[in-house]
Amino acid sequence: MNLLDLSIVVPCYNEEEVIDELYRRLTAVCRSLGQSYELVFVDDGSKDRTWPMLESLAAADRFVVAVSLSRNHGHQLALTAGLEICQGERILIIDADLQDPPELLPAMLDRMDTGLDVVYGQRRRRDGETAFKRGTAALFYRLITGLSEVPIPPDTGDFRLMSRRALNVLLAMPERHRFIRGMVPWIGFPQAAIPYDRHCRYAGTSKFPLRKMVRFALDAITAFSTKPLVLASWFGAGTALVTFLLAAYSLASWAVGNPVSGWMVLIIVIALFSSTQLLALGILGEYMGRMYEQTKNRPLFIVKNLLRWEPSPTLDHSTDFRHVASAEFPGAVAQQSDW
Repeated sequence: MNLLDLSIVVPCYNEEEVIDELYRRLTAVCRSLGQSYELVFVDDGSKDRTWPMLESLAAADRFVVAVSLSRNHGHQLALTAGLEICQGERILIIDADLQDPPELLPAMLDRMDTGLDVVYGQRRRRDGETAFKRGTAALFYRLITGLSEVPIPPDTGDFRLMSRRALNVLLAMPERHRFIRGMVPWIGFPQAAIPYDRHCRYAGTSKFPLRKMVRFALDAITAFSTKPLVLASWFGAGTALVTFLLAAYSLASWAVGNPVSGWMVLIIVIALFSSTQLLALGILGEYMGRMYEQTKNRPLFIVKNLLRWEPSPTLDHSTDFRHVASAEFPGAVAQQSDW
């Protein structure tokens, strides 16, 4: 496979209001670089007109690769699908909402030219987000930094530029519950931040409600730390200590002729034991549930359609391109498939 200079991978879910502006800005940046490139859009089971719009772009522009997944797999797996399909020597990951500016790409390329394998955007400011969103995001990054054995840069998302060798290592990691912004630092290789101001969403609404944010945080913590299991052990030890002290107090009171009366202490002890057991079981269940899903070894994603221009099979080895329309994948496409 002849690698292009640059691939830009964009996972999309119900982004019909953004697609045209996103395509315009990405194309303008790529053309200004004077390098070979491709724009890989991955439709993650959208319910609006996102896929028909991507089909039209792929039919009109040979630099566009449009991918449609069989259903909604989630942001991280849709992103993984695009990373598996892309053919660039350098790969930019960017979300479709245009909160991360594509115009930062030239500066990121310049930083990578100094010998880096990963250049990630680090947010100085987050415009258009509520105080609750900013506060919970700050709390999450501090929490995951404290729990993880791998240093995860704070205030970063998936917006980053990667080399092909860093991407190849990332694609060799088979986790189903993926936390890519933590997996990339785990890889190693020279990495550096480039600060920027995150903009308001160009149009539409966020596709990450509180429920998904909590699930994403759990995926991150369970993927990069076993400290919650240790915490459960400490809770158990603490409960045992409290129980021992209460028992000693009860015996001492009985010995001096002033026994503890009523059922309140008993109820408190039972409630304390029960809550600690349920907490420990819940933490253990989160880890075991992920292990169970991983052992089923199902493919990470399934591609329904792939639209891409390919070299014409002519005898004169011309560089003309033809459009591969509705390339159907009846079976599952695993992470390490040979494209």
